[in-house]
Amino acid sequence: MSIIQEVITKTQRQDADQPEFHQAVKEVLETLEPTAEKHPEFVRAKIYERIVEPDRAILFRVPWVDDRGEVQVNRGFRVQFNNAIGPYKGGLRFHPSVTLSIMKFLGFEQTFKNSLTTLPMGGAKGGADFDPKGKSDEEVMRFCQAFTRELFRHIGPDTDVPAGDIGVGGREIGYIYGYYKKIVNQHDGALTGKGLDYGGSLIRPEATGYGLVYFVAEMLATRGLDFSGKVVAISGAGNVAQYAMEKVNQLGGRVITLCDSSGTIVDEKGICDDKCEFVMELKNVRRGRIKEYADQYPVLCYIGKSVWDVIREQGIRVDIALPCATQNEIDGPNAEALVKNGCFCVAEGANMPSTPEAVQIFQDRGVLFAPGKAANAGGVATSGLEMTQNSIKLSWPREEVDQRLRQIMKNIHQVCLDASQTYGHKADYVMGANIAGFMKVARAMLACGVV
Repeated sequence: MSIIQEVITKTQRQDADQPEFHQAVKEVLETLEPTAEKHPEFVRAKIYERIVEPDRAILFRVPWVDDRGEVQVNRGFRVQFNNAIGPYKGGLRFHPSVTLSIMKFLGFEQTFKNSLTTLPMGGAKGGADFDPKGKSDEEVMRFCQAFTRELFRHIGPDTDVPAGDIGVGGREIGYIYGYYKKIVNQHDGALTGKGLDYGGSLIRPEATGYGLVYFVAEMLATRGLDFSGKVVAISGAGNVAQYAMEKVNQLGGRVITLCDSSGTIVDEKGICDDKCEFVMELKNVRRGRIKEYADQYPVLCYIGKSVWDVIREQGIRVDIALPCATQNEIDGPNAEALVKNGCFCVAEGANMPSTPEAVQIFQDRGVLFAPGKAANAGGVATSGLEMTQNSIKLSWPREEVDQRLRQIMKNIHQVCLDASQTYGHKADYVMGANIAGFMKVARAMLACGVV
């Protein structure tokens, strides 16, 4: 048994109740076999064993009072996975599905994603099993303040810099940061995703979606193609999906799907112009459900169905798929249907939205496939740019941030291709992203000794 398989087996045995973390570790480590052969120094220093163990995993209770005066108790997390190349960096997720396994999987993935950006950021993730849906602004504020009463002692601009994620948008970041600076009595860059009026960066809300599309544009260019006239399926209806849709429209593509927990809408004419504005107002201002799109425009809404189920069941043709909702949303049958229906490019806007079976199908069929740690790195890259602006007490104009984001995504695409070729798997973006992200972290860990 190779050292890689030994580490995978040990992780599965030690963390038997953490399936999402197992999946992430297996997906990454199996592609790192060539590095173990080429770098015996990593094996001697137990880099592979060390890199799957978080530096620390913090679990804490979050008691708060709802609008009826009743005490509620949630569970909070912060997993600081690896700070070999810089301060811990990773989002906060508020969702009932949050568990230690999901936090560890996301923190592990974040370590390599942050490495790919070339910015000095380590990997972390955090959140709580709190659901902001259906809560009043006052309830969300009270929860955020209670959450911050514990979180504040573990974060700081040179220690750990959280950001938003599912369930944590501008409102939640504002409440968390407001309470944080009240407690520590200083205004610093301890969180990113802040509002423009108090230290945020232009392009940050758009960054993950824009960066995803910039990465896909680079992939398409390797085949002499672009977005012009391409039919694009996007899942989700949150921040990433919205701005991916906006950028695809700008580059000449036609987005035909969006979804949320209420169901999926399919608009064959394209979700563009006033329709795009309607979606953003619906989701960001009114916090409504995507099924309301079908009340406004003459399209079908498939209640309770995912985008990928609808494409499979209805035989809808698409050229490009951008899963931007959640982990494991595309399974094997959905992947088979996408390929059958003409899809030749898949790029992950969410974290690990394709199951291992789906990824294998895409790769076996010659589909251009980009994993989330590369394709959706634009969000954390721009968070890194926000950290830089906070440090130098300056705000860059929109055009400069956008230009830096586009260059970062171009660089990530190139290092993925270079790494895949160096280790004998040309144009394998999964292997390229994993190896390129790993090598920088591994070299830093080796240089710092046994710590």
